[in-house]
Amino acid sequence: MKLVLIIGDAAVGKMTVGQELMKITDLRLFHNHMAIEPVLDIFGYFNGDAIRAIREVVFKEYAKSNNYGLIFTFMWAFDCKEDWEYVDHLMNIFSGADIYCAELVAPQEIRLKRNATENRLKNKPSKRDIETSNQRLIKDDKNYRLVSRDGEIPFKNYIKIDNSDITAKEAALIIKNKFNL
Repeated sequence: MKLVLIIGDAAVGKMTVGQELMKITDLRLFHNHMAIEPVLDIFGYFNGDAIRAIREVVFKEYAKSNNYGLIFTFMWAFDCKEDWEYVDHLMNIFSGADIYCAELVAPQEIRLKRNATENRLKNKPSKRDIETSNQRLIKDDKNYRLVSRDGEIPFKNYIKIDNSDITAKEAALIIKNKFNL
């Protein structure tokens, strides 16, 4: 079993790179909004407990499966203790798996452009109010540290990719080749 974490700031391309990586490997994709969007539809608001419960079921069942591996995308706030605890919890669920971490980075101006792409809006209905989504992106950049420092990521299988000037397919190929997926 393999677990590939794709982390990075909002609209950096985590889901899109994950989609491309799934196409060229036997990995399956569970991007963060696959749990968020149904909860927003059902409750009408962000219910963190429900989102965590959905993720928990998916992770535990997937970790028990005979599948090749899973890609999971999320924003990791490195200055939030809760995010570190969540990653530790995820590592415990996938304790027997090979863990890989790909961090995507791009400047805010590029991410603001990506925030309104067709693929993003198709897969993330909560982002369709682009002005509100842009303001949330800017606010998150100001309030959290969403890019790791050198040596901070605790995984031996780690890569940081500046995907400002490369396609999602190219980033996925870099990840696949780096980790022999």
